[in-house]
Amino acid sequence: MAPVVYILCFLTSLACAVLLLRGYRRSGVRLLLWSGLCFVGFALNNAMLFVDRIVAPGIDLQAFRTVPTLAGILLLLYGLVWEAE
Repeated sequence: MAPVVYILCFLTSLACAVLLLRGYRRSGVRLLLWSGLCFVGFALNNAMLFVDRIVAPGIDLQAFRTVPTLAGILLLLYGLVWEAE
């Protein structure tokens, strides 16, 4: 059951990223760009979680999994601060 949940989380994050980036391309609202890039980081995290837990359970990738998530959150934070000015 866990592999299904990991794959669904990855697909959901990827779908959100695609929809947000497509919305940015159509409207040009920069907050959609930052949000889309944040969800790309979340999707990468979920893909790495699947690899960590299912494909190669003997290898601990927790430190590497946090990098895309942290990058995505920092991009969103930068976008929120930058758009507020």
